[in-house]
Amino acid sequence: MDIVFSKWVFAFSLSCCLIFSIALSVEGLHGNSKVRGVNLGGWLVIEGWIKPSLFDGIRNGDMLDGTQVQIKSVTLEKYVCAESGGGTDVSVTRDVASSWETFSVRCLPNLFLFNLVSAYEFQFRTSQGQFLTCDGEGCVVSATAKSPSTPETFEIERNNDSRVHIKLKSGTYLQATLGNQLTSDYPGMPGWDDNAATFEMAIVANNLHGDYQLANGYGHERAKERHRNTFITIEDFNFLYRHGINTVRIPVGWWIAFDPDPPAPFIGGSLEALDNALSWAEAYNIKCIIDLHAAPGSQNGMEHSASRDGTTDWPASDYISQTLDVIDFLASRYAKHPALLGIELLNEPSAATVPLDILVPYYKQGYQIVRKYSPTAYVIVCQRIGNADPLELYQANIGLHNIVVDLHYYNLFDTFFVNMSTVDNILFIYKSREAQLQALNNANGPLVFIGEWVNEWNVTSGTQKDYQDFGGAQLEVYNAASFGVF
Repeated sequence: MDIVFSKWVFAFSLSCCLIFSIALSVEGLHGNSKVRGVNLGGWLVIEGWIKPSLFDGIRNGDMLDGTQVQIKSVTLEKYVCAESGGGTDVSVTRDVASSWETFSVRCLPNLFLFNLVSAYEFQFRTSQGQFLTCDGEGCVVSATAKSPSTPETFEIERNNDSRVHIKLKSGTYLQATLGNQLTSDYPGMPGWDDNAATFEMAIVANNLHGDYQLANGYGHERAKERHRNTFITIEDFNFLYRHGINTVRIPVGWWIAFDPDPPAPFIGGSLEALDNALSWAEAYNIKCIIDLHAAPGSQNGMEHSASRDGTTDWPASDYISQTLDVIDFLASRYAKHPALLGIELLNEPSAATVPLDILVPYYKQGYQIVRKYSPTAYVIVCQRIGNADPLELYQANIGLHNIVVDLHYYNLFDTFFVNMSTVDNILFIYKSREAQLQALNNANGPLVFIGEWVNEWNVTSGTQKDYQDFGGAQLEVYNAASFGVF
């Protein structure tokens, strides 16, 4: 999750006493100052919640990559199920749908329309990561494919309600048999009445609206027209300079290293935009942190890491090697730029899916790569999200000089905060967060900064004063971070 830069939100924050005291000095900033910055979220890495209208023009927009669906036979009144969550047979046996009956879709950019029915090609991934597969007419569908190709590609025909037909690329329709199997042998073309080849498809989650969904949904040419050239401009840097901001954190995706022709479906242009950003920053005496926000394979399965279908594949060795190449590319290109303050090696790796014994060696190698090009640029390592203790990074001995640990503080996204009152939230800031920052500042290790936070919570009846008190408490406490606050 990112804090999106907004002139209006920022101006309101200033009116609510967004004042940072000057304490420790950050090397590279002018005067005795700490980082006082904003994130340029939603620009070079897309997050749909920041600008939902970006996705409005995508046909079949309710079935973007990563959408989760459940499929029910209208004749058997049973759900399609990947037994054991995948890796074995597929049955049509369940009265109630749960994880084994839920599939994440991958959309192929090959669509067409005819009459009142739309048809699109998809692949279905199970909760354990395998794909539904069928090797031709007359086959019994299973959930055993480890990677998708033609046998794992199906066409979905949708009418104007929730009913669908599913067929092979050869044209043969799947049906639910009386033996509770899913087979590719329905005779002829089914209608939309109750027949063995007609299913009800329920969309249970459509949460991913990132770069992959945007580019794959529109197609390459239409995706190029979207907002990159207008979302952030030199005038924004002028605005930030006039309001005392000395640093921006710029999220980028791994495909920037392949610009201007990144792998499909990603679109080029982010490298030119980043070049512009550093030039604009230099013109206004603002420093930049380049933040690798989206790593190949996705480090957390979220839209802001450009996950295709909600899975986290980054810990695989090939992806880590590719990521280090991206860090090398960024460091070699920008290490000597006067506007560069630091490089963040990875944003928000997931504690649930990225083991520490994989993450720390990556961080150490990334540190050495940056040091190959710059002895002074800050190397920033982000805590794992999902209740990981940031102290684990202080104990890892990642590097000796100009290391910073990035903490992201949200009173959201965790059931712990669900029933907290206004007072409870504010007390948590003063008791828990303040104590943690004091402990980290005294740990005789990396500097610490609050790279993301937000003046939002689960309190549904908060008044304007409640929000001001909550924001004021955060600013007061987070200002103690030795590197600074975004």
